[in-house]
Amino acid sequence: MLATIPTLFGISLLVFGFLHLIPGDPALAILGERATEESVARVRAALGLDKPLVEQYAIYMGRVVQGDLGRSILRDDSVSAELARRFPATAELSLAAMLVAVMIGIPAGIISAVKRNSLADSTAMLVSLAGVSMPIFWLGLMLSYLFGVVLRWLPTGARLSATMKIPSVTNFMLLDSLLSGIPTAFNDAAWHLLLPAMVLGTVPMAIVARMTRSAMLEVLGQDYVRAARAKGATERAVILKHAFRNALLPVVTIVGLQIGTLMGGAILTETIFSWPGIGRWVFEAIQARDYPIVQGVTLFVAALFVLINFLVDVSYAVLDPRIRLS
Repeated sequence: MLATIPTLFGISLLVFGFLHLIPGDPALAILGERATEESVARVRAALGLDKPLVEQYAIYMGRVVQGDLGRSILRDDSVSAELARRFPATAELSLAAMLVAVMIGIPAGIISAVKRNSLADSTAMLVSLAGVSMPIFWLGLMLSYLFGVVLRWLPTGARLSATMKIPSVTNFMLLDSLLSGIPTAFNDAAWHLLLPAMVLGTVPMAIVARMTRSAMLEVLGQDYVRAARAKGATERAVILKHAFRNALLPVVTIVGLQIGTLMGGAILTETIFSWPGIGRWVFEAIQARDYPIVQGVTLFVAALFVLINFLVDVSYAVLDPRIRLS
């Protein structure tokens, strides 16, 4: 936990430095390309961009330590408040995508390992390879066209139908739809979530399937698995109780890493499906050179990533008694 402090400090330093290397001027983004040099200079002075970079970074970190991520350059909104409003959308999408990845990837990996070199194994690994290799933006567009335009089974944008109105309590649409007391609201929110979750979950699903297969193959050759079969245990008990439980550590590690990756890497999916999360927000901020938004979101996602890794480390002791005893 102490290691998170220098990690976050290093991330903030890198992001701050690289942002200021990007061509463009926030003052010009606000005033337009026809702005005079005097007006640009006044805006830069008002935003503090005329100060040395070291001084700008010191001011920024002083605010961060106090819990203030600054204000948007273009809209003058509080970054912390807007982040709190938008993050539930990204979290809901990422968790749904990870649920899809785990529900499909783990069974596919187990079946591939148990039926090694069979048709099922070859098919699962071929689909996994395609899932890893396929660009998300292409897959999102193709599935939107197929399920949204041709078949008209699923909506292709937004989190809720335009005719459906529910009060925002937590900004988690599924939870708010349950709290609203409207029976059809939850189904509508889940229906809007399904397609982007499938698209975003494709890559982690393929990675989880391949990792599960690899871990299971290593475990299935161990002596305790052969001993369990020799004692007369059913094949189901051997696979799920003895083999899969001992193969969980690398699978849990990759799932934890993928959750953190999905939280910060949903930019393309959110843009394609008009999802009002932090990915689309930070993409627009990068284009507008809105430094406080990019720095605040990056620092927040980095802290979240570190927290998830910490929870994964703690879960090792729960899954493996040998780690707990040592």
